[in-house]
Amino acid sequence: MDLFLWVKSLHVISIIAWMAGMLYLPRLFVYHAEAEVGSEKSETFKVMERRLLKAIINPAMAASWIFGLWAAYELSAWQDGWFHAKLTLVLIMSGVHGYLSKCVKTFAADQNTKPARFYRILNEVPTVLMICIVILVIVKPF
Repeated sequence: MDLFLWVKSLHVISIIAWMAGMLYLPRLFVYHAEAEVGSEKSETFKVMERRLLKAIINPAMAASWIFGLWAAYELSAWQDGWFHAKLTLVLIMSGVHGYLSKCVKTFAADQNTKPARFYRILNEVPTVLMICIVILVIVKPF
């Protein structure tokens, strides 16, 4: 079998896991922001957020980068404009990931000051980035 097909498959699988977590974590923040500090509900959200980040989102992001860069190398995509745009959006997605990681720590320390509405809006950022990335990869507009 062609090794590239395995690399591409693992890249897509890792992206699916990464995006699932990136879409779910801010939704947990929405509910956590509405929970009373110190309540059983708040403590449950802390556990859920930490486990989601550590067990799914972080490893999936790392795998997405590894298999994505490997695939880019195999495709010689480094000169293509669509790839530069995609890479820029993936860097932004990684920055959002970092911000969400910071939010997990903030909630864990009971120091969240942002309302649930903030996290509802933040929840849309990974969606918009994902849509743009998929269009760049499939359509290759430039």
